[in-house]
Amino acid sequence: MPERPQEGEPAPEFTLATQTSDTPISLSDYRGKKAVVLYFYPKDDTPGCTTEAKDFSCLAKDFEDAGAVVIGVSPDSLASKAKFRKKHGLAVTLAADEDKAVAQAYGVWVEKSMYGKTYMGVERATFLIDRKGTIAEIWRKVKVDGHAEVVLAAAKTLKS
Repeated sequence: MPERPQEGEPAPEFTLATQTSDTPISLSDYRGKKAVVLYFYPKDDTPGCTTEAKDFSCLAKDFEDAGAVVIGVSPDSLASKAKFRKKHGLAVTLAADEDKAVAQAYGVWVEKSMYGKTYMGVERATFLIDRKGTIAEIWRKVKVDGHAEVVLAAAKTLKS
């Protein structure tokens, strides 16, 4: 298992298909232009994930004004993301990590447990990546309430 990336280190490069574009997006697409808020969530259209996506969507214009793009990542398919985005009127980009390679590179594909059973899944986490491609801040085991606002405040403090 790869080391979990740390603040101050280069963010692992990725290329993912999104529901909002015909062409895949890569972290390098934003280098020098925008900061990236990369948030990992377990599953489309589940209560906590829906709240988190709606919270980031409500602040989408504020993130844009702060020079940041918000990308939500989960292992669900593009079809699932399209349905999720439409159902809840989401304004953020949702990317499909079906092979879980990006989640593994960021150290968020982890062993979890529920009701005494263990399984592999996505740990809710957010990475704020600056324009140079460096991880400026990491939030692991995220609690959804108020999280988008905390990330926005951090994005506003990034140096251009």
